[in-house]
Amino acid sequence: MSRLALARIVAEELATVREFEQGSAIRGRPRRTEWSERLPGFGIRFYSTGRSVYIVQALMSGATRTVTLGSTNVLSKHEALKVARRVLLRAQIGDDPASERMRIRGAPSFADFLDLYWKRASPKWKARTLDTQTNYCRLYLGNAFPGKFIDEIDQADVLAWFNRVSNTGGPGAGNRCFDILRSMFNCAERWAYRPEGSNPCAFVRPNKRRKCERFLSDQEIARLGKVLDARRQTDPLRAIIIYMLLLTGCRRSEITDLRWGEVKGSRLLLHDSKTGPRTVWLGEEARILLSSLERRGPADHVFWSNLTKRPVRDIEGFWTQVKAEAGLPGVRLHDLRHSFASHAAVRSETLPMIGKLLGHAKLQSAARYAHLDDAPLLDAAERIGELIGEAMGECCSANGHAELNDCGIIHSALPMLPAN
Repeated sequence: MSRLALARIVAEELATVREFEQGSAIRGRPRRTEWSERLPGFGIRFYSTGRSVYIVQALMSGATRTVTLGSTNVLSKHEALKVARRVLLRAQIGDDPASERMRIRGAPSFADFLDLYWKRASPKWKARTLDTQTNYCRLYLGNAFPGKFIDEIDQADVLAWFNRVSNTGGPGAGNRCFDILRSMFNCAERWAYRPEGSNPCAFVRPNKRRKCERFLSDQEIARLGKVLDARRQTDPLRAIIIYMLLLTGCRRSEITDLRWGEVKGSRLLLHDSKTGPRTVWLGEEARILLSSLERRGPADHVFWSNLTKRPVRDIEGFWTQVKAEAGLPGVRLHDLRHSFASHAAVRSETLPMIGKLLGHAKLQSAARYAHLDDAPLLDAAERIGELIGEAMGECCSANGHAELNDCGIIHSALPMLPAN
């Protein structure tokens, strides 16, 4: 029950005493409050202006609510005490006119709207996103605004909640939950539960995001290439996965979950990337790497281990060892994607071109690129691959004897890196 609900009860009870208009809150700092010994929750508040009012205080929905009954100059203490007793009794038994208010205004409570939003929005999310969002919802959203209706939450409410979440879960959790909440209020406007342009998140500033992008220099790429060249002798599949991440700018799951049916010559036609179906353009170096693998059926994984009889997805431990040997402390797998983009910028590729190659969906990530045709994209992929290949000292060749090992690798088709 909200403070508004308590105020409505007070108004109803005052109406039974005599024709009387409920007192409004007195402006000015309260001087003191005298609480009744006969009826806990009933008191007289004396203000610095010299005025005094009767007040009633009750615990509702886990929060203490205080409302004004009226001025002591208008309402007698006997009448105020009688009204306060009935108000406190109704509050104690849970009488809540909020349900009637909801029927009149047609807006659900925040908790009910959260359930509605989840039912409509979550089927569109990927499994990993759903797990993450559900966890944040359980921790920080489920009881964010108790007793509040979706159309009465204002900026002050959001700011207080955001500060609590940021202090409890950290700046990252605060920002992630804030994004969910902002999306919820956008939907509330579209679904006619709030007036258009009333999103209370609009002017709340999220926490400053920590910049963690890391770009590999030519020297670092050369060291990485030397280590991968040695590692491919003992763990070729994982080595090629790392190569592909650097040469394509793909996300890790886009490479580890790749199937042969998605490999179409100079393109990867990804059916289920983070931003939906998209095309990845392959330079010559990336195409030679894929040609070194045993080609299976369209539904089979590209990076399939004949030893474990399952696709290779666990590359974190391998990467930890590789980056240590290459002298790349603190470099994440995702930084290979950033490095691809940085080398594209070195080649003076345009922002729309880089956005298309990386599969960005938002304008914040890249400018509009719908007008691009295929030829410039393939040329760009070739140029970036050549630049990275030169940095690694790579000499790709598909000539020679083809010998298949237990991991499904054709030895002679692998790109050879110099030992020095």
